[in-house]
Amino acid sequence: MFLEIAKKAGSIEVICGSMFSGKTEELIRRLKRAQFANQKVEIYKPAIDVRYSDDQVVSHDSHSIPSTPIDSPSSMLLLSSDVEVVGIDEAQFFDDTIVEVVQSLANNGIRVIIAGLDTDFMGKPFGPMPALMAIAEDVQKVHAICVKCGSPANHSHRLSSDENLVVLGEKEAYEPLCRHCFNEAVSKEKP
Repeated sequence: MFLEIAKKAGSIEVICGSMFSGKTEELIRRLKRAQFANQKVEIYKPAIDVRYSDDQVVSHDSHSIPSTPIDSPSSMLLLSSDVEVVGIDEAQFFDDTIVEVVQSLANNGIRVIIAGLDTDFMGKPFGPMPALMAIAEDVQKVHAICVKCGSPANHSHRLSSDENLVVLGEKEAYEPLCRHCFNEAVSKEKP
């Protein structure tokens, strides 16, 4: 009986941090371990994220895993029947309904592993990520290395003057910075 209860207990894990911190790499690592253990895994990403692939979750160092691109978090409920583990990449791009969806999946005995940016290019909490961290059983914050001073970086500094919240890009558009270097860069950009 104990094994049945333990097997049915769902959970929520969040991997968060700045760009270039290894969030997606850690998500892929956990999902591949679940697949190796013969668990039924389903992976989702926002349909708007086509930087590396239309239908793969791909890390900056080119590790990848097949995924299903979706426009709405509610699609996960329809597509996740009979799975044990759900992976979600770039969760900050989904709307707030993802919080209810993730709760429902976990309440139905599914292990949910989420990766996303915790803050946007202005250093403010990004989309549903704060709420996802609040409901998670486990939160792992990963850090990049500041390209200016070499300290642990927790900010994604945008290199362009584009003011839109969502601007997909890589090293040409963003750089990881520590708090000090981020504040210094932002103060130089203000008129």
